[in-house]
Amino acid sequence: MSRVLMISSEAAPFAKTGGLADVLGALPPELNALGDECAVVLPRYGSIDVSAAEKVYSGLRVYLGGGYYECDIYKKVVRGTQFFFVEHLGLYGRDGFYGDKFGDFGDNHIRYALLCSAALGIARYLFPTQIFHCHDWQAGLLPLFLKNFVTGDPAFYGAKTVFTIHNLGYQGLMPRSKLWEAGVEDRFYRSDLLEFNGAASLLKSGIVFADALTTVSPRYAEEIQTPEFGFGMDGLLRARRGALRGLLNGCDYDEWNPKTDPHIAMNFDADSLEGKLACKQSLLDEFGMGRRISRPLIGIVSRLAHQKGFDLVGSVLDEMLGWRDASLVVLGSGDKDTENLFAGYAQKYPDRMVFWHGFSNRMAHRIEAGSDLFLMPSRYEPCGLNQMYSLRYGTLPVVRATGGLDDTIDVETGFKFWRFDSWDLAECLRHALAVYADPPRLQSMQITAMGRDFSWAQSARGYSALYQELLSRS
Repeated sequence: MSRVLMISSEAAPFAKTGGLADVLGALPPELNALGDECAVVLPRYGSIDVSAAEKVYSGLRVYLGGGYYECDIYKKVVRGTQFFFVEHLGLYGRDGFYGDKFGDFGDNHIRYALLCSAALGIARYLFPTQIFHCHDWQAGLLPLFLKNFVTGDPAFYGAKTVFTIHNLGYQGLMPRSKLWEAGVEDRFYRSDLLEFNGAASLLKSGIVFADALTTVSPRYAEEIQTPEFGFGMDGLLRARRGALRGLLNGCDYDEWNPKTDPHIAMNFDADSLEGKLACKQSLLDEFGMGRRISRPLIGIVSRLAHQKGFDLVGSVLDEMLGWRDASLVVLGSGDKDTENLFAGYAQKYPDRMVFWHGFSNRMAHRIEAGSDLFLMPSRYEPCGLNQMYSLRYGTLPVVRATGGLDDTIDVETGFKFWRFDSWDLAECLRHALAVYADPPRLQSMQITAMGRDFSWAQSARGYSALYQELLSRS
């Protein structure tokens, strides 16, 4: 089996802003269970407590931009997985992971170049590595470093790189003038290497130099090779299509399981759906909407970002909350226009809609358990996890057929619309509400949905096979 070192800017339970952290928290333990030996490297942000961790290396020197940085390395084992934390207080010991209220940190190119170079040091001294598995633009320089700067070091003989694109929309752009600060010579600033629309892209570095490329769903691997979803990199990705494959993310059923969920009013499964009705009643009571449990309840838990497509929803809310007599619960924050949209409709329909601004893990679980339908109208969605959570809770997803949403939802388990268009969304919701009004059909779909298995074990087998394939080429 393989010795794999994953490099990421986030990993649950230590640092999380989105789905990337969930992947890094769940996939490595599954790989270890298969027989691979997988560890994770991430920055020791100021919010990460290392008091219970072991310091395993002091004063690791990382050379960048004509100088060097000294780092300490800590290790903590969680769920059988070694997590290595790169500590440099000047670069990571601040509030926020990528930025603060004033915007992105101006030295992010240095912070994540340091992470990549430190990961090579960890592989040299602490965790001999066969596969470097790099995640998103923050780890994009490691394949470049490995292929160009340490080729004579026997510690890395035969080592391969995998680069996973979690979201092509985030490209790690920086001015050409800052390449040297990130440890990259100006000779790499070429249109076939790091140059991208007049800047240098750390994401492009990973795409160009990695031995294998993956995305987080099969459909997304196809979509990013098109102008519509390629964010200007579709030509490069088509050129590398032979190295690219889509491996669907998994769902952590230890965390998202209505049979054992401690956050919900009553546990349930496919054999005892009366618990789901109790969860709906509890959720409605909590928000003061408990008088009409017969109304269909639509749930949303999401970042309110442009990508997520909620600007479509405003055109259908009057119909859905008005004469179609549905209810809506929204949990999220982000784009101010979308926040204002939901806040305004919550005021207009106070007995049928609630907008909870922000995030609450407890409330996310309660919305998944208590809703009848779950809405995800994304412009694009590399994988998506909430639709998988919804299936396990018998909450039928209403999704746009893109990326992982298209891969995971079918006519037996949910509702899909194809064009990013308010009319198509309205038609899809009308169909979903018609099914809700047919209890035998609704229950049949709920039971089918709850039986679908998108566990991480299946995803881990795909990655393990890819690692073995790469190593067999040595």
